[in-house]
Amino acid sequence: MADWTHHHARINGIAMHWVEQGEGPAIVLCHGFPHIWLSWRHQIPVLAQAGWRVIVPDMRGMGQTEGPADHSHYDVHAIVGDLTGLLDHLGLEEAVFAGLDFGVFAIYDLAYLHPQRVRAIIALENPAYPDSPDKAPLTEAAEWAQEHFVHIDYFRPVGPADVALNAAPREFLRKVLYALSGDFRYLDVWKNPPGIAYLDALPETPPLPWAWFSEWELEWYTADYARSGFTGGLNWYRAMDLRWSQRAEWRHRPIDRPFFFIGSENDVDLEAWHGDDPLGAIPHQYSDVRRIEMLPKAGHLIQLERADEVGRLMRQFVESL
Repeated sequence: MADWTHHHARINGIAMHWVEQGEGPAIVLCHGFPHIWLSWRHQIPVLAQAGWRVIVPDMRGMGQTEGPADHSHYDVHAIVGDLTGLLDHLGLEEAVFAGLDFGVFAIYDLAYLHPQRVRAIIALENPAYPDSPDKAPLTEAAEWAQEHFVHIDYFRPVGPADVALNAAPREFLRKVLYALSGDFRYLDVWKNPPGIAYLDALPETPPLPWAWFSEWELEWYTADYARSGFTGGLNWYRAMDLRWSQRAEWRHRPIDRPFFFIGSENDVDLEAWHGDDPLGAIPHQYSDVRRIEMLPKAGHLIQLERADEVGRLMRQFVESL
């Protein structure tokens, strides 16, 4: 941590926070929800020591980066504008981009809209957009939610989820991070009936520390979300249909950037949202697939749960460029 530098600037109309370490060619690490830049803490020094300038933003509406209250400000162009604006602010023409969940979807959008800014992509867990090209994702989630609890539909209305999560940030973060890990099967949360509150649907957890997450990390997450609230993160869900419609023009066109993938055998997204053969589909979605790796005994939080292996693989990927 002593080598990390924290930065704040107004970029693309919002106050943005990011952390840096190292010198050399740039790599930008993009987190998902409910994360902050700290979720990459294990990989930052590994890549910096390998001769890379590691840039780790808090994504729009999360951590210390400002989040507009209106979900329409979380569309493709706003989020891509955050990434290009960050590169412009730092005087960078291009960077390698690595991401998980909403973070990697933002990278895919960037690669379609501004491919010259993307030197390569390292995708964790999500090899492609997870939604169906034929049905808007919030519509699909609402249909599922008639039968059982679905977090995407729970987040959709403005107000109830915001209030509930803002009132109990530590409890929510502790429970949801555990549920997303390989120590639990996240889809068991969906066995709860419609109408239940998310905090009640999530499992109770063993006491911290866990093998891959400590009490001080939970405190850092909690402090950031207690300050910012969860509305920014939830707005990424509320804008899913908007981004889905914007992607229609390029959805079936392969990305031509060098592509690396790291997945885990217990990941909920690979299990539920990417079809019967998500790895087999990768060559149809990317024209320059360099390497695909799957790690055992980990869930959706792979860069925390298998920190050393992920860091080693990411270093191998960038060195191969």
